[in-house]
Amino acid sequence: MPAEGEEPRILADMPGASTSSASRVHEARAISPDGSAQPSADLAAVLFDMDGTLVDSEQLWTLALDDYASHRGGVISDATRALMVGSNMRRSMNLLLTDLGLSAGEGDVTAAARWVEQRTAELFRQGLPWRPGAHRLLHDLRARGIPTALVTSTYRSLTEIALETIGRDAFEVIVCGDEVGDRNKPDPEPYLRACRSLGVEPTRCVAIEDSPSGLRAAVASGCAVVGVPCEVPLDPEDGGVRCDSLAELDAGSLGELLAGRPLSAPRGTGCKDRAS
Repeated sequence: MPAEGEEPRILADMPGASTSSASRVHEARAISPDGSAQPSADLAAVLFDMDGTLVDSEQLWTLALDDYASHRGGVISDATRALMVGSNMRRSMNLLLTDLGLSAGEGDVTAAARWVEQRTAELFRQGLPWRPGAHRLLHDLRARGIPTALVTSTYRSLTEIALETIGRDAFEVIVCGDEVGDRNKPDPEPYLRACRSLGVEPTRCVAIEDSPSGLRAAVASGCAVVGVPCEVPLDPEDGGVRCDSLAELDAGSLGELLAGRPLSAPRGTGCKDRAS
């Protein structure tokens, strides 16, 4: 696991990565109105959250947290459960322990985080289902030469397990929750770090998120943002546009969003050009 604060790894430096895929950082394509790819400086990259956005792992986190609460003789309140979605591990453990009426000192938080991480790893290894449309969207972006980054609050050790499903070669850059010190989401630093590693300006990127804290982080970074709800409702005040499913998105619609045009859906009518 990288040391805290270490720069995220570029794909070319990761085992099994190809130089050709890493070079896509410098070969971004925008999308013309008819949906075809053409050279442009508009859409530089697409940045993805992981849990609840690309893979349906939030339910596994929920199970691990419930198992811990049961292990400690308690039940998690609905209010605390909602606050933990999209949050980083240490904050979540602090919320959890406080909700259960347990001591939430530094050592207590560390021990709880270790227990939940180990249980979540067991669940991740049993298999992670894709969120609807996620695999197709990643494939579409790759086919058009548009770089992607994974920006997650999840620790690197668990992210590596999830990448066995998603594919390590799907991203040029991966930023994990234990690699940004105390500046995790909703701080914009994870997204800003991904953009720095890609060598692109945030204003030329689209970020896709499913949680309120993730939306706030992405908006604060300067990226154009799409919110695709999963476990919790998204408040219009959190910013970004809304889409019912990643199945409603493709490279063309993301290019339109970055250009300031209404977000159109290639399939169905699930996308809305204003937060709602």
